[in-house]
Amino acid sequence: MLSFEQMKHKTDLEAAPLLEELKSDPNNTNLLFQVGSIYEGAHQFKEAAGYYNRALKIDPKNVAVRTEFASCLYYDGNVDEAIQQLNQALQYSPNDANSLFNLGVMKWREKHDAAGALAAWQQLLKTNSDLSADKKTTVEQFIQEAKQHIAGDKRSEPSFAAPVNSAKTQ
Repeated sequence: MLSFEQMKHKTDLEAAPLLEELKSDPNNTNLLFQVGSIYEGAHQFKEAAGYYNRALKIDPKNVAVRTEFASCLYYDGNVDEAIQQLNQALQYSPNDANSLFNLGVMKWREKHDAAGALAAWQQLLKTNSDLSADKKTTVEQFIQEAKQHIAGDKRSEPSFAAPVNSAKTQ
C-alpha cells in the first residue's frame, strides 16, 4: 500500500499533463473537472475541491461539478457547505439523481434528518425512472430504513456509507 506522500506524488504525476494544458487554457471547465476528478479519486479532497471550485466560478450552473464539489466538501468535514452546494445544484436541476442521492445520505447520516433524507430519496425515485435496478433497490432500502426511524424505531440507523461520486450513481 502506498503512503500518503507516495499517493500524492503519483496523483501529481497523473494530473501533470492536464495541469500543463490548464496553463494555456485556465478557464477550461472540462480540464478543471478532470484534474479535480484525479485528485478526488486519490482521496485528496481539498485539492480536488479547489479545482471544482475554479470550474464553478466559470460555469456556476454545472450540476455535475457542483455535486462533486459537494462530495469533496463532505469528505473534508464541511457537511453544511456540502449540503448547501447540493441544494444549489438542485436549484439548477431539481431531479438530478446524484444530488438527490447524496443529499439524502448527508441529511440522515450527518444531520440525523430522516425526514429530509426520505424526501430527497422519494424525489429521486419519482423523477428518475432510468435509475439502474441496483441503485433503485439501494434507495428503496434506505427509504424503508428512514420510514422505520420516523415511525419510532430509533434502532433503525442508516445502513449506508458515504455519498458517491457522479460516475457511480446511475
